[in-house]
Amino acid sequence: MLQSFFQKKLIEAGCDEAGRGCYAGPVFAAAVILPKNFFHPLLNDSKQVKESQRVILKNYIEQHALAFAVAKVDNDEIDQINILKASFKAMHIAIEQLKIQPQLLLIDGNRFVAYKNIPHQCIIKGDGKFASIAAASILAKTYRDEYIQKLHEEYPVYAWSKNKGYGTLSHRNAIEKYGLSKYHRKSFNIIPTQIKLL
Repeated sequence: MLQSFFQKKLIEAGCDEAGRGCYAGPVFAAAVILPKNFFHPLLNDSKQVKESQRVILKNYIEQHALAFAVAKVDNDEIDQINILKASFKAMHIAIEQLKIQPQLLLIDGNRFVAYKNIPHQCIIKGDGKFASIAAASILAKTYRDEYIQKLHEEYPVYAWSKNKGYGTLSHRNAIEKYGLSKYHRKSFNIIPTQIKLL
């Protein structure tokens, strides 16, 4: 059972990212401020929810959240600053775009770089504990999946529509056969020797 809030006095925004461990594409992050009475029986950590249910939840969250925002940092910037910093940057951009300023940030995970002067609380596996973080995980995941689907249409050989950019066997085999695309994260040392770029 997800908890509705971490505390009762301050306006909370839940924050989470999607795509940190992927071989290709951007990392996405979302920030969500929910009303205190928000509830949906399907809401959970996005990894525990079926794809069809995530789409239902995405629409419900967008209709009922007090504020939400989604942001991304692309693979080129990930290669420049590293994936951890890119994840934090994506969260910062999402928080910046919220139409309501939060007074406390609930961050999924164990590390975060403070955003301006807003206090934050890191919560390990927070997307399975607090509704606002779970909602952020749903938005980050669904927005990223939609974006990866568009990249798949440009480079169908990697089957990104199925693996979403993660390093599945079929994805790794495609990299061996076709090399890296312009959307792959070169800093991830995906292949031992750099093959041609498509």
